[in-house]
Amino acid sequence: MAYDERLAERIRAVLKDRPHITEKRMFGGVAFLRKGLMFAGLSGTALMARIGKDAHAEALRRPHVRPMDFTGRPMQGYVFIDPAGLRTAAQLRTWLDQCERFVATLPAKKAR
Repeated sequence: MAYDERLAERIRAVLKDRPHITEKRMFGGVAFLRKGLMFAGLSGTALMARIGKDAHAEALRRPHVRPMDFTGRPMQGYVFIDPAGLRTAAQLRTWLDQCERFVATLPAKKAR
């Protein structure tokens, strides 16, 4: 599945000055990683946000947010935000900040 390149460019603009951020093609889209841990990505036109299990229920109460579901079983701690929830730079930045803050609390990914 192709992803929204315009949204990818908006994400890159928000993240451009942040240390330890990399980009990787994954799941037919693109993922953004902090020190090797995925915190956000694009699948089609939706932002895939890794927010953590503790923030999951609250996030689903927000407009334009839905469960992330690739296999028929929603993944706890991850949500999709549809384009209407990402119209402004502030909306996008808020989601990316939340995702990055959550991933910063996780143990570092072990080197292979």
